Amino acid sequence: MRFLVQSGFLNQHEDHYFLTPASRLLAKDDPFNVRSLLLLNHGQAFSKAWTELSDWFQNDSPTPFHTAHGKSLWDYIGEEPSVLGDIFNDALASDSRLNTNVLVTECKHVFKGLTSLVDIGGGTGTVSIAIAKAFPNIKCTVLDLPQVVSDLKGSGNLDFVGGDMFDTIPQANAILLKCVLHDWNDEDCVKILKKCKESIPSREKGGKVIIIDTVLEDPNQSNEFVRAQHNMDMLMMVLVAAKERTEKEWEKLFNEAGFTEYKIFPALGLRYLIEIYP
Repeated sequence: MRFLVQSGFLNQHEDHYFLTPASRLLAKDDPFNVRSLLLLNHGQAFSKAWTELSDWFQNDSPTPFHTAHGKSLWDYIGEEPSVLGDIFNDALASDSRLNTNVLVTECKHVFKGLTSLVDIGGGTGTVSIAIAKAFPNIKCTVLDLPQVVSDLKGSGNLDFVGGDMFDTIPQANAILLKCVLHDWNDEDCVKILKKCKESIPSREKGGKVIIIDTVLEDPNQSNEFVRAQHNMDMLMMVLVAAKERTEKEWEKLFNEAGFTEYKIFPALGLRYLIEIYP
């Protein structure tokens, strides 16, 4: 208990211990808990991948995760839904809950004038549900793999579509990519962005892509936000041989995919809001 107090997870008053804001995030009854995110990142599947990092540098395996498990992260999730798939989707949902309130209250300008939006890789719809509720004039569509959305039911201005973003993306005013592109290498990111560009109208007609993702800060800075960003950068390498990106690296992707302009807003803690225009 003394260790937990010293670490900031508990407060102590005489012989009694109390939750801190940090430990409250691990409580099941907290609506913004990130319990599943912690279990995912420190569970056996991810931890084993970290131990294979040195071997990965010396073999031909595509990722440390593949070295550890003999298959990609995405195949593992698809083939072992009860082992990793469910907690993976829960973790993504808990991560989204932390950002969604800020997104729909402090970043309303992003949704101004939109009548339709496709949320790519939106999972169980945490973000789209909030957007659909806050902006009833926007038709929201969650696009994710069939096994993720097959049992989900839409309502009102929200629906779910099973599919593959590398094949077809439904037409809409705007495409939302929340923490999607950091899962892919540069070549695949350009492919995804080009598919997005095909599915939106011109800028003059309101077309744009909305990205919520990390914009890496200078690693020489010493603060918790920058440290967390670079920890995530390492995790992306271990899991999928991908990465977080600096603003210059983002700009390069946008240009290669044929986009003409972008705007970046540091509005969501570790993550940034990026708008890109065809």
